[in-house]
Amino acid sequence: MNPQQRMRFIEHQSRAFHMGTIEIINDQWVFFDEETDEAMMLDEYLNQEIEVFRHHKWFKGILAEDGQIQLFNETVFLMDQMNLRIRKKLLYSFEMLLDEYSDDTFVYFLQNLNALEFSIYDCIYCYNHLSFFPAEENKHGVNFLVFDNGEKICAVQHHFNHPEPAKERFEYTLNCGKRVIVEKMNPY
Repeated sequence: MNPQQRMRFIEHQSRAFHMGTIEIINDQWVFFDEETDEAMMLDEYLNQEIEVFRHHKWFKGILAEDGQIQLFNETVFLMDQMNLRIRKKLLYSFEMLLDEYSDDTFVYFLQNLNALEFSIYDCIYCYNHLSFFPAEENKHGVNFLVFDNGEKICAVQHHFNHPEPAKERFEYTLNCGKRVIVEKMNPY
């Protein structure tokens, strides 16, 4: 699986965006998240990709200075009450953990997480024990993750043993008491 294929899996996760509207307050653009009612200064996202809703469709662009969004073939100026969405960032430790996963483990983890109605963008805590091992060393231990989808909490213990035989065990425990344990053997 190439990096673009992994990116497609990540991009199509639910709850991947902060969605909301913008207002100009004291000569500064403020973004209001429609889910949390939280206000953020839009200039925090300068030179980053954002999406603007125009003509009943979302368009990707780069937020530039002076209230401009550079789309593929045009420049759009910010307007009061414009609908925007801004991709959420993953926790750094979680992003590194996903990079450590083999392609099979990556897909396996995402499919099981999504089946429980959680997205990778719901991750609120990640202890990545894999990051403490040198690349050439045999690795075994546990990573701890916590997800919050706004309705339920899910704690994940990822038990790993690399390289031979490579074994991945994921224990998903929801706050409602539901528990799922899945194990995968990977040939290396």
